[in-house]
Amino acid sequence: MKQRKVPMRKCVASQEMKPKRDLIRIVRSKDGEVSIDPTGKKSGRGAYLSKDKECILLAKKKNILEHHLEVKIPESFYDEILQFLEKEQ
Repeated sequence: MKQRKVPMRKCVASQEMKPKRDLIRIVRSKDGEVSIDPTGKKSGRGAYLSKDKECILLAKKKNILEHHLEVKIPESFYDEILQFLEKEQ
């Protein structure tokens, strides 16, 4: 039986290549709205973060998502990501 290829993506905070399932996709829509994409299929510019509290806090500290998505991201959005992570585990 043929093994399926596992899609890999890079975490914008840690710069590590990981399987797509082990990352959270953050998406900026055409109208500039930023949201969490649990399905990984929303249209728009995406950035991936590891499902690791340390990576999310690093992204918050260095404004990494703002640079990748080219839009102002409120502090409360990072709390939303952390809450999403808690629910998922």
